[in-house]
Order: sequence, then C-alpha cells, then structure tokens
Amino acid sequence: MQTLLLNSDDVHANCRMSELIPAVEDAFAAYETGDAQMPPKSYIDLPQYNGDFRSMPAYLDAGDWDAAGIKWVNVHPDNGEKFDLPTVMGTMIYSDPENAFPLALMDGTELTMLRTGAAAAVATDHLAVADASSMGVIGAGVQSYTQLRAISEIRPIEEVVVSDLSEERVADFIDTFEGEFDVRAGSIEEAAGCDVLSTVTPVEEPIVPRDAVGEHTHINAMGADAEGKHELADEVLLDAKLVIDDFDQTTHSGEINVPYHEGVLSDSDIYGAIGEIVIGAKEGRTADDGVSVFDSTGLAIQDVAAAHVAYEHADENDNGYEFDLLGLAE
Repeated sequence: MQTLLLNSDDVHANCRMSELIPAVEDAFAAYETGDAQMPPKSYIDLPQYNGDFRSMPAYLDAGDWDAAGIKWVNVHPDNGEKFDLPTVMGTMIYSDPENAFPLALMDGTELTMLRTGAAAAVATDHLAVADASSMGVIGAGVQSYTQLRAISEIRPIEEVVVSDLSEERVADFIDTFEGEFDVRAGSIEEAAGCDVLSTVTPVEEPIVPRDAVGEHTHINAMGADAEGKHELADEVLLDAKLVIDDFDQTTHSGEINVPYHEGVLSDSDIYGAIGEIVIGAKEGRTADDGVSVFDSTGLAIQDVAAAHVAYEHADENDNGYEFDLLGLAE
C-alpha cells in the first residue's frame, strides 16, 4: 500500500466546489446527529516566535462514506516579513478509518481555504435570500477568493464590492474576477449593504457598524479564529439570526467570543448551530428574517470532508506522488 502525497496544486485541482460544498454540508449533518467525533482544537502557544500551532483531529460517518484525519496548522504573523513564508500553513494526514493506514499527506493550507469557502456557502445557502445577487467582501487576502468562488456556486452573484486597507490586494482581487463579475472597490459600508457579506479580517476591534448592514443581509463572519478577535459590532450580532458552527469554539475564539465573555451576548441570543439547520431541526431563512450571521471558526470535520473529496479524485485522476511511507513494500 502506498501513501499519496498531494501538494497545493493537487488539492486545488481535485477539490471542486460543486462536490466540496455538499461534502461539508454532510459533515455538519454528521456532527449534529452524533455521527462524528471531533475533540476540541488544541493549541501550542509560542509567544517567543509570535505564533502558535493547532491540532485538529476528526472522524465522521456521512452514511455513504466515512473518513478520518488530522490537520496540523500554525499562525505565525511575522512569517512574511522574516522568512518569506505564509502566515498560516497546514498539513493534513488523511487516514483509512478501518485500518488506520495513512492514505494521504496533503497541503492543508489550500485545503483550509477551500473548505472555509465551502462552509460559508453552506450557511449562505440556508440563510441568505434566495435571489441574492450582490456580495460584499471585507478583507482581500487569500481567503476572500474562495469565499466568492464558493458562494457564487449557490447564489446568482453578479455584483461584488471588495474592501481592504491594501489597495494592492484590492487590485489583485479585481484583476482575478473582473471577467466573471461586476467587481469594484468600495468602502466597508458599501460592502456591508450587499445581499451577502463575508468578513475575512484579523481585527480585534469591530469594523462593521450596525447601520451599514443591509436590511436582509446575510453575513459570514469568517475572520475571528482566536480570543479577542471581533469583526462585527455587537449590535449586528444582537439584532441578527445568529448561527454558529460549534458552541465551544465560537464562544472561545469565534466572532462572538468577546461580547459573549463580556456578558453582552448570552446563550439565548444564539439561534442555533448550522448543523441543526442542515438536518432540518431548525429553520434557515424565513420570510420574517432580517439580518443573519454565521459565526464560523472552522471545524476539523470540514477538513476531513475536504480531504475525502481531494483524495478520492486524486486517486481517480492519478494525481499526486505515491510513496512507501511506512516501509511496507516488499
């Protein structure tokens, strides 16, 4: 038996959004119905290097398929300046649940970007107005690209407003998408007024005010992934149909972590988990809904679902590099 090595190009080529979105939706459902195991994300803090490591293991049984794996990922904000490396890098180990054989080692950075976009698409599909045609993006880093790619798979997005402190990042984003969408630079307020808004910034002081958000805007709050991060004004969260991916993670390090621990926001302000909506235990958008918010911290079950899609297609397409990791070849 051989282990398959998949680099970022291999992951990208074999993890198509049309299949990744339903796979991530299946993962949310499995987690909600108890058909998944996902221990809490563990952190190794390295203040001497201004960084940290995070380990994210999971197993899920989606009925037609099951999968297991673990992602080892870091956040080192000084990497670009000091080492010409990405701030975030990840490695995914994808294993056969039946016998634990390591089926694949794959780039977890590309995997993370793709599954994060897919998670936002799942939430948008259930919570945004059906005819949503405009999308705002606040933060034009690498995550912004998969947000638009994924959400445009499930809503007829035509107009895109992108806002970022860096004119260069905005220009790059526009260059990438101007042939596909009516895309332009705009203010935070202009982006927030769109039918769908994705926020993908690392800020610790809210930048999206309540009065800027459209009457029926659905917001994917994707940026907060650590204690103290906070993109949306408290009033936005309090007024919205607030949906989370996981209670422990969102209260610890998601968009709601600051107002929750300050007592501004309580359990009663949380409408439910995305998994509850996916399986039909709670309603998604209704005719009476105004603003909705999906607080996404990123779950290990999403990584495993994405790794499943990437591996299955890579194996079919003969992509990647096979090697005898365990030395079992005779």
